[in-house]
Amino acid sequence: MKQILVFCFLVIACFSRASAQSDELLLAKQYSANGEYQKALEIYQKLYKQDNDAYYNSYVNTLLSLKKFDDAESTTKKMMRKHPAATEYVITLGSIYTQHGDTEKANALYDNMIKNLPTDQNAVTMLAMQFYQGTNADYAIKTFQQGRKLLHNESLFSYELVTLYRFKRDKPALTEEYLNILPKNPLFLSQAENAFSTLFEGDADYDMLRIALLKRIQKDPQQTIFINLLTWQFLQQKDFDQALNQALALDRRSNTDGSDIFELCHTLVFNEAYDAAIRGYEYLITKGKTQPYYVSAKIELINTKNLKVTAGKYVQSDLIELEKNYTDLLTEFGQNSGTAFAMQKLANLQVFKLHKLNEAQKVLEDAINIPQLQPNLRAACKLDLGDVYLLNNQPWEATLLYSQVEKEYPNTTIGQDAKFRNAKFAYYTGDFTWAKGQLDVLKAATSQLIANDALNLSLLIADNIAVDTSGKALKMYAHADMQIFAEQQDKAIRILDSINTKFPDNKLSDDILMAKARIAIQQKDYAGASVDLKKIVADHPSELWADDAVFMLGDIYENQLNDKEQAKGYYQKIITDYAGSLYINEARKRFRKLRGDASS
Repeated sequence: MKQILVFCFLVIACFSRASAQSDELLLAKQYSANGEYQKALEIYQKLYKQDNDAYYNSYVNTLLSLKKFDDAESTTKKMMRKHPAATEYVITLGSIYTQHGDTEKANALYDNMIKNLPTDQNAVTMLAMQFYQGTNADYAIKTFQQGRKLLHNESLFSYELVTLYRFKRDKPALTEEYLNILPKNPLFLSQAENAFSTLFEGDADYDMLRIALLKRIQKDPQQTIFINLLTWQFLQQKDFDQALNQALALDRRSNTDGSDIFELCHTLVFNEAYDAAIRGYEYLITKGKTQPYYVSAKIELINTKNLKVTAGKYVQSDLIELEKNYTDLLTEFGQNSGTAFAMQKLANLQVFKLHKLNEAQKVLEDAINIPQLQPNLRAACKLDLGDVYLLNNQPWEATLLYSQVEKEYPNTTIGQDAKFRNAKFAYYTGDFTWAKGQLDVLKAATSQLIANDALNLSLLIADNIAVDTSGKALKMYAHADMQIFAEQQDKAIRILDSINTKFPDNKLSDDILMAKARIAIQQKDYAGASVDLKKIVADHPSELWADDAVFMLGDIYENQLNDKEQAKGYYQKIITDYAGSLYINEARKRFRKLRGDASS
């Protein structure tokens, strides 16, 4: 019984002591947080005497906060004698020397540790991690490098070194390390590309990568991973011809099915490198009819030529040649689910560029009736056919098709697009009350583009009906708007210019300016468009189209007139003057990019 009582007494005493230490530790931490290091030191010193190992770090860190370097050094050396195999105390001693300004002494300690590294992978990793945790990335790197030498394996510690080089933003070392990794680990290519795109800051960095890759390719020309990375590097520098050249050389050597070339061509088209994309698609076609991308490449070749022609200045003969390319394609492969996309493109060309409404109507009607056509493509063709009906004086057939698609695809982007086209049909034909009701619903559309367009058109109707209940001037403007949609620019200009003559008290001055700016943009007259847009900003700064005009000016100066400073100014104006604009997020992103923010 007596022994039990003694045991209980000892347990209670230990518990009370531990509880007291816990309270004192909390108090010391509070003192440190408040910057009262001397008070904290008195407690830590007492706790350290009770348990060296448990309280060493807190005690020494507090000594360093008070710049008591000698005390910190002597305390650490005692722990080194107590634990001669524990390297963390040596690293701490080196840190004390560094903080005291004696980096040579610290480096001598560290160098000696690396010099005496055992030939043991785990020991190397442990020491490097201790250096890293002590915020000494340089010696963590040196430790791994020495470990490679000791273990006679240059592939060891690659992932650890990649992490350290990224942390230090050491671009040359990171590049070499990834080039060491990739041949045996090609799945890391995407990771390497992401790392480079995050870290690299300009052409000098990409040139450094290119030189390193060319050296590797010269040394090991069979290593295709380097050619893939070189292709990516050329894409980053927008040297699209060289990117394609590398990909073609690799495809010829490997004799693949052309999937990489086909994917690259999509990237080239996205970057508006149409000539390079055309060359890529033509290469795929030369591989022969038995190859899997033959038909797709033929279709995409014509689509890319279409984009190239319509993106710049063109003459009628360019459009006629494109039309022939499409019809030749359909003659060769027939009208089927594989060529329906080309049929849609052909009809689009015939409607808006060649103004051959009857021919386009027939092409789209045939496309819709193709068996096993993808449902989304069938719906898209129906919407396009509805547009043709509208422009070809068949309004009820148009609204029937729009309504069909809206009913078939409720609560989807294509269904909302159908609803918006139906609303615009009503607007074009002068049924403003019904159109506004549909547009007000679409202001909550999941597609920001549709929501924005619906909001603007709803406000246009509301503003003008409020001052002219008959809507005569608005009907005339809507008719001009439909001609702009049909790309009948001359007709639209004539109607717009006559509105002020027939209705001198109309409230459409800013709307007419915006309509003329849109026509100028259709005609690639960006300087002319900017004149009308600037008038909106100057004369109608609080009207419907003001923020649209400011953002469009930013886009024109950035992407068409190549004046980045002007563009930056207009994007900043959106941020400062139109904080409620739907363009605010995009304007902020573009402004930061033009300003050169690293995170953009």
